[in-house]
Amino acid sequence: MTRAFSAEMSNPHTADAPCGAGPREALPNPPDQTGLFSRVRFIMVQPSHPGNVGAAARALKTMGFHSLYLVDPRFPDVASLPEAQALASGATDVLSSVQIVPTLAEALAPVSLAFALTARARELGPPPCDIREAANLGNAHLQTHDDSLIAIVLGTERSGLTNDDIAQCQRICHIPANPQYSSLNVAQALQLAAWELRYALATAAALPLLPQTEGQHHPGHAPAPNEDVQGLIAHWEQALTAVGFLDPKHPKKLMPRMRHLLMRSALSRDETDMLRGVCTAMIHCAKGTRPSPGATTRIAD
Repeated sequence: MTRAFSAEMSNPHTADAPCGAGPREALPNPPDQTGLFSRVRFIMVQPSHPGNVGAAARALKTMGFHSLYLVDPRFPDVASLPEAQALASGATDVLSSVQIVPTLAEALAPVSLAFALTARARELGPPPCDIREAANLGNAHLQTHDDSLIAIVLGTERSGLTNDDIAQCQRICHIPANPQYSSLNVAQALQLAAWELRYALATAAALPLLPQTEGQHHPGHAPAPNEDVQGLIAHWEQALTAVGFLDPKHPKKLMPRMRHLLMRSALSRDETDMLRGVCTAMIHCAKGTRPSPGATTRIAD
């Protein structure tokens, strides 16, 4: 049977956890803030390397997904094998909840939109799209059809998905890659797909895309008012004059340029105070005196 070249692979020993290491303690899953992440299914067809299964579990957990299906894996107990446990690297809860089924048809039974991940262009078969388009299509499908499921289907490490596998999916999906060398490790391909889906779902739901800092807001982080910036500019001019960098008789365009620099820098209150402390230190050094630590003496504005 002809097979389509897909997320191919090879050596699964690319994660930072050593293959001989014991399983790490499972880390808690963040809440599914949209309810959509639990409706995305990732399906690996006939995986043969336990390490890839463990790495796939880790990839899913980092992106907030947890539904991993294995179709006819080489080792029925793959999720409990040491190599899979080691490369899961804290995602052992995802690994332990892996669903093993005998056929792709069974894994896709409740799914209404499936993307077959492959690197090979095909004349026949479902319409193609790239992975970003697939993520947006998947998001739109989940948003439009309540309780629907979507799936990303990945083939074997050696030869990818068969024609019959692809025929069971609604779309063919490609990851844009170097056309001279488009061979991706299957766990790497799954990670890319999971990231694109997370970005699409999170953006649509207005979820934060950047890490959130903890703690109370510090007033010094607020933007500096204009009077503080103007005071800094005057203090800066005095300091530059004190150290001989600015000649008041021949200033040229130094201060206008300094003014433009400081005005466009969007300084905070803390930053203006810090720079005024530098000015104070420069002036004291020029006079041969030493300021008190942390001094931010202001000149008359």
